[in-house]
Amino acid sequence: MGKPRGFIEFTRLLPAKRPVQERIKDYNEYIKPYSEQQLNEQSARCMNCGVPFCHSGCPLGNVIPEFNDAVYNKDWKEAYTILSSTNNFPEFTGRICPAPCESACVLGINQPPVAIEEIEKHIIEIAFSNGLVQPKKPNLQSGKKVAVVGSGPAGLAAAAQLNSAGHNVTVYERDDAPGGLLRYGIPDFKLEKWVIDRRIQIMEAEGIVFKCLANVGVNISINDLLRSYNAIVLAGGATAPRNLFVEGRELNGVHFAMDFLKQSNKRVAGKQPLANANIESNILNEEVLATGKNVIVIGGGDTGSDCVGTSNRQGAASITQFELMPKPAETRTKSMPWPNYPMLLKTTTSHEEGVQRHWAIATKKFIGDENDNLKSLLVVDLEWKASFDGRPAHFTEVPGSERELACELALLAMGFVSPQAVGFINELGVELDERGNVKATESTFKTNLAKVFTAGDMRRGQSLVVWAISEGRECARKVDEFLTGSSLLETKDGSMLRELVGR
Repeated sequence: MGKPRGFIEFTRLLPAKRPVQERIKDYNEYIKPYSEQQLNEQSARCMNCGVPFCHSGCPLGNVIPEFNDAVYNKDWKEAYTILSSTNNFPEFTGRICPAPCESACVLGINQPPVAIEEIEKHIIEIAFSNGLVQPKKPNLQSGKKVAVVGSGPAGLAAAAQLNSAGHNVTVYERDDAPGGLLRYGIPDFKLEKWVIDRRIQIMEAEGIVFKCLANVGVNISINDLLRSYNAIVLAGGATAPRNLFVEGRELNGVHFAMDFLKQSNKRVAGKQPLANANIESNILNEEVLATGKNVIVIGGGDTGSDCVGTSNRQGAASITQFELMPKPAETRTKSMPWPNYPMLLKTTTSHEEGVQRHWAIATKKFIGDENDNLKSLLVVDLEWKASFDGRPAHFTEVPGSERELACELALLAMGFVSPQAVGFINELGVELDERGNVKATESTFKTNLAKVFTAGDMRRGQSLVVWAISEGRECARKVDEFLTGSSLLETKDGSMLRELVGR
């Protein structure tokens, strides 16, 4: 415990942000780093609890009190060693994770919780600047070959862990650069892409091979992978978006959010937004821009928020965001007791930049002009009824609340339902669960096929980046056991099971 009275002497402080009118003119990250004193004070707030619930709140089992203590003592090597023992990519989670660890922080019972996510980001960035992050090639090679399909956080984590175990790993990515949704699904103002490139360079130096524009099932034969590799990890994510089947859905101007975000990210990267459509097979063949349009974002989650921030930067005439559910509470209720993750009202930095937000509202119809271009939405207000535990259970339409709202661009940001069940999934014949995800248990990560494993959103459904990394790590351990009979890879709590069988 760095400072016994730190949680009493210091309150929670988040880093400063660039002013709104400055940051909406570019796509650069807007959060400034802590000063040395601020970082020291924020780490001092950690109480080193007897039972640190932040461990269980973090899907990776990050050893949080220990790295906070190292930060307070400015022992950057120790802090980095502790953090990297459970998290392969703290530079990602420190920027885009919703920080369930903070919701479980004991200090959060009656005070603002420790700023764990920001401290984590500072640890890894200081480690990079001090030269502590270096490629680590495995001492022994197993001679086994593993193919990882998908280079999102789950695929990258699985690849990193399997490589460290001495296996030869090749990652197949259908886009033109690695990263999955980190690359093209998350705007640069939240995660600049040099952060991804920096990590990929380290992984390549460690021996991992990346093959881009390699769409398994399209221009890469799944049968070739089955013949050439001792094991395959499916980590392609849950990329089939939830649709809205109402009248007028086919009109010009109604698009999935990810089509909009991906095109924007490609433009920011200096690439053609419609390039490689024949290989990637997931690219909309028309450009989507918010410039000068009345934009309505349907969906209140992080993807919807990213659409808001991107629309502001593209110069939209107006931006409105819909949420079907009622407005969340601002503080915990009886149905959201500590240390559970609470579903509270979330105001993101994109919301701060300008948006009209509406809750308990439904879209009944997309209305077009004589050229089949979207011109407005017919919407209606909803009245929700709560269940016995206080949570919204069912709704009815509010009589007389129907109205039209001007809209030339509607973005559907209602989440993702499953992996895209085309191409290699159908070709492989892997068994799917009732939700359309690749079926595998959390204890084995193994599909119904002999040497095929799966991890991340492709297995568990749409989830958090921190869960994807956790699944990639745990899946890699099971693959290692399958290939060699045992594994020395770290478990979720950072310990090692040192079986010798098969070694």
